[in-house]
Amino acid sequence: MIRVEVAYATPERQEICTLQVAEGASAYDAVLKSAICSLFPEIDPEASDMGIFGKVIKGPKSYELRDGDRVEIYRPLKIDPKQARLNRARKKT
Repeated sequence: MIRVEVAYATPERQEICTLQVAEGASAYDAVLKSAICSLFPEIDPEASDMGIFGKVIKGPKSYELRDGDRVEIYRPLKIDPKQARLNRARKKT
């Protein structure tokens, strides 16, 4: 067994669930096994982007976790980062 964390955050709240998974478990498996989906019912593990310590992983179902990994579930962006910067720049002038 290895120890991993599953993290999710909204602007109002952040949760990190620590759990034990079998060696060879995937990031997707850890999300399903954690309590994170019951804490945040809006999470859809099938459609959500995931990453390990800030680095997006392409295939959460095939990414094999290592001891100490933190699986992060990402929310969809509300605005494109380039557009947000442009809006801030316009506001300053």
